[in-house]
Amino acid sequence: MTANGLLAGPDGQNRCFWYGGLDDYMHYHDNEWGYPVHDDIRLFEKICLEGFQSGLSWLTILRKRENFRKAFAGFDFETVARFDDADIARLLEDKGIVRHRGKIVSTINNAQRAITLRDEFGSLDAYFWRFAPLPGERPDEIDLTWLKANPVSPASTRLSKDLKKRGWTFVGPTTVYAFMQAMGLVNDHLPGCWCRPKAAGG
Repeated sequence: MTANGLLAGPDGQNRCFWYGGLDDYMHYHDNEWGYPVHDDIRLFEKICLEGFQSGLSWLTILRKRENFRKAFAGFDFETVARFDDADIARLLEDKGIVRHRGKIVSTINNAQRAITLRDEFGSLDAYFWRFAPLPGERPDEIDLTWLKANPVSPASTRLSKDLKKRGWTFVGPTTVYAFMQAMGLVNDHLPGCWCRPKAAGG
């Protein structure tokens, strides 16, 4: 890793250090992380998976993501909202996911809350993007030192508080900031990363 937090890939392109030279992480970094997402299902999926990631590495969740999608009906929140005790029991037996009762119950609860949000704002997209950072809340140019010192942000704190007020769970400000980074509400690809301008243009 260079001093500015970049790591060269096998193709010679500089990437954010956290991809760690791993093929699956490189694909995720290059094709998903930080690109603006406006699809309700993907937004719901990501905020739920960030909740499952709490206390674990994102790589663990990423490698189980297809299993999660199968287990949770593709994260169609209309369907997940109807999960019952039998579904919880099924999920607790599913070795392909993280079998944490609290996080499973939270996902079902959050699906129910997502329907309410969708009905109020027209879409999850319209709701979440209201919380994009305000002008002046971020430096004109981020760097590795700034990112390490800011695992939360004023915007993620606002969003976290609002979600909790609406009954969502496993949505602390650090979890929410990781969601905002991944879904492109902020562009935290480091300067010099070949994906930064591509994400900014998304």
